[in-house]
Amino acid sequence: MVNPLTPEVLADPVALTRALVDVESVSLNEKELADHVEEVLREVPHLSVDRLGNTVMARTDLGREQRVVLAGHLDTVPINNNFPSELRGDLMYGCGTSDMKSGVAYALHLAVTLPDPRYDVTYFFYEAEEIESRYNGLYLVSQAHPDWLDADFAVLLEPTYGVVEAGCQGTMRTIVSTTGRRAHSARSWHGVNAIHAVAEVLNRLNAYQARTVNLDGCTYREGLNAVRISGGIAGNVVPDRCDVEVNFRFAPDRTPEEAETHLREVFAGYDLVVTDVAAGALPGLTAEPALEFLAAVGEAPIGKLGWTDVARFAALGIPALNFGPGDPNLAHHPDEHVEIAKLRDGAATLHRWLAR
Repeated sequence: MVNPLTPEVLADPVALTRALVDVESVSLNEKELADHVEEVLREVPHLSVDRLGNTVMARTDLGREQRVVLAGHLDTVPINNNFPSELRGDLMYGCGTSDMKSGVAYALHLAVTLPDPRYDVTYFFYEAEEIESRYNGLYLVSQAHPDWLDADFAVLLEPTYGVVEAGCQGTMRTIVSTTGRRAHSARSWHGVNAIHAVAEVLNRLNAYQARTVNLDGCTYREGLNAVRISGGIAGNVVPDRCDVEVNFRFAPDRTPEEAETHLREVFAGYDLVVTDVAAGALPGLTAEPALEFLAAVGEAPIGKLGWTDVARFAALGIPALNFGPGDPNLAHHPDEHVEIAKLRDGAATLHRWLAR
């Protein structure tokens, strides 16, 4: 198959974004795009290239005192009548334009066109960020080749609308359960309705006061929400169990253990089981490359309220930030798009930061 990532395309972040969007790469179907990216990078003399599955890693080895990472995921959510890309005035529409092939275009453009950066740079083009963590390319690299991740600072090219979003919040999913006694619904007084008992769980959620935390000038607002309720046996049976799935988005000054302790206090008296957890990441604004990057951006950072792969770097002691041209509010949206001007501005910012 002809590689659409020609030298002319690679030289222009806008054309490159469109070429990347026009190669379908829904999660677990990234091979074609990863093949194209690998082929291009292996032709670049100042890079050494490795691959694990459908994750491609390229790096400079110029003997710089510090190393930075630029990372972007190749996969998208399923297509929703938004493929291939389409230009409408100063907007580019298509699946992945915002989340996050415009960010991937930044990394690929710089990898090819910037042979002498001020830091050594490791570029990651990784698979399966949009689905379960066990498929995530950075997770798989951390298990098989942890040395590939060594760095002093990392930038995840997630959509941030051109501002720096520092760190990220943690996330925890739990099941809060109520129990009762099963009975025939015609003689309900013989039983105890577990679904009715959920009322107190919901009352506690409605009364919950979310904490707001300021860390290094960045604000993180926690959130605690019921996201699913399941219960009931049949249309004529008083149920003896009901489960409420609760999602807790917690500020990065809490550890997962502290987050769980907090939830057990909120739901004291109820059975609570943690089903999934991912730690957050502190802002990471004090590393020298981070300070220089913030100066290149020229705007104050804000806290990242969602969870991103910056947390994987933070867990390794590597400060990391989020920065990309797309609007995060458009991620996964059928009308997903990116502004051409934002795309060009962000590319210029990264070049200004990395060029000697």
